[in-house]
This record gives sequence, structure tokens and C-alpha cells, in this order.
Amino acid sequence: MASRSTQRAQRQRAIADAVLAEGSVRIDALAERFGISLMTAHRDLDEMEARGLLHKSRGAATALPSSLVESSDVYRRGQQLASKRALARAAMRYLEPGQAVIIDDSTTTFAMAPMLAQRAPLTVITNYLPLMNEVVGQKGIELVGLCGQYYGWAGGFLGGLTNDALARLRADVVVMSTSAVVDGTCYHQTRETVDTKRAMLGAAATRLLLVDHTKFERRALHALAPLTDFDHVIVDALTPEHHREDLRSRGVPVTVVPLDDAPDPADEM
Repeated sequence: MASRSTQRAQRQRAIADAVLAEGSVRIDALAERFGISLMTAHRDLDEMEARGLLHKSRGAATALPSSLVESSDVYRRGQQLASKRALARAAMRYLEPGQAVIIDDSTTTFAMAPMLAQRAPLTVITNYLPLMNEVVGQKGIELVGLCGQYYGWAGGFLGGLTNDALARLRADVVVMSTSAVVDGTCYHQTRETVDTKRAMLGAAATRLLLVDHTKFERRALHALAPLTDFDHVIVDALTPEHHREDLRSRGVPVTVVPLDDAPDPADEM
């Protein structure tokens, strides 16, 4: 039986899904829907608001994410898990022992965390606090944490200090994801995100982009780079064929990976 903390986390994720799907939901309606007291509903929503998942006011919970505002890192980490694992396994094929790899502040690339020791020794450079916490102390992993201003919704460090640190580094590979793909170009919701990812691209010899199928149905404000700027673009098998063909017609180097959770032989070293 799941612990109380696990049950609470699962309930809060379900509440977040409901609010994001409907835009705004009355708190008493959420209490009734999830079979909890009004007091418990308020307590859940207070915790979720503190983590940047939603806004609570006037008896209702309202979604914060829109086409222009990034959803919370905590929420995003629980989405599209099968796709993220498949993309992460594929990305690992491009890493070799002894390399320095930049990994961005995305929940997609975070799926690489438990696999990185398979390519040790590696130097992992990241601005993403959850990834730092995951790999610190792993045998054979040298961690370089990028400093800067911490943004809670991103779970990472962005801005001038982070970008200055990247300007003094030269890595073998950078692995990143994106919020949206529109007309063959990566887009993100904030200028800070774009500036730091651009600095990452400039600091690495080889560029990998991991994109799950949901990114082709989204929109965002700030353009980062055309997908042709990447050496390898890896998409999951749920990506509609017309999107894959569009990328190929633009000259994008696309690899499609299945969503099979079985270990990949290439991961065994």
C-alpha cells in the first residue's frame, strides 16, 4: 500500500492535471471530485501554489501555464515518462567515456541521470539542480555545477552568471530539449531560458536535441535555433509522420526511437 506522502503526491498530480486541462476549477468541486475534505483540498493547493503549479484565489484553482509561461519543473518531471526514458537511452549512444557533456535544465534530459554512470568516467556540466543532486557522488562522474540566479519554476540556474561560466568552458557534447517546435525551429517561453541554452550550444562541439511528440503541438514565444543547427535530433515514435517528414524535408538529421522500456544493449557496458 502506498504511503501517505505518496498518496498525497499522486493526488496533487491528478489535481494539477485537472486544473491544467480545465483552466480553472472551484476548490469545492476539486474536494468532491477527489473525495477529500475542503481543508485537505486547500492544504494541497497551498503546497502546489508554493511550487508554482497553479494559482489559488477566490475559491478556485487556476492554471498558470499558458503558451507563453513555462509550467512548473515539478509537474513536468512526471509527464511523458516512457518517451523521456526512450529519448535518454538514445542520447546515451552518443556519449563516450572521458567526455565532458553539458546537460540542460530540462526534465527530458533529466531521464539520463541514472544512465550516466554507464559511460563513466564523465564530466557532467549542468545548471539543473535536480540533476546535480542526482549525480553528485556517482562513481566516475565529475560534476560541474553552473551557478547563477536560481529560478524555481525551472529548477535551475539561468542568466548572466550562468552564461559567463559557459563562455569559459568547452565540452564535447551538449544534450538539451525544447518547449516547442514550430516550423523547424526550437522555441521557449522565456528569454532567460533561450539565452542560457544558446550559451550551451556555443560551448559544445556536438549538439543533441531530444524532442517528444507533445512538443510539436505547442507554441512558445522566443526562438532558440533551427533544428538544422543540431548534429542529431532524436524524436519518439509517437511523433506523427507528417512532422517527421517536415523535419527531413528541411534537412534536419532525425532519429526516431521506439517507446520500448526494455534496456538497450548499447547501454550495457
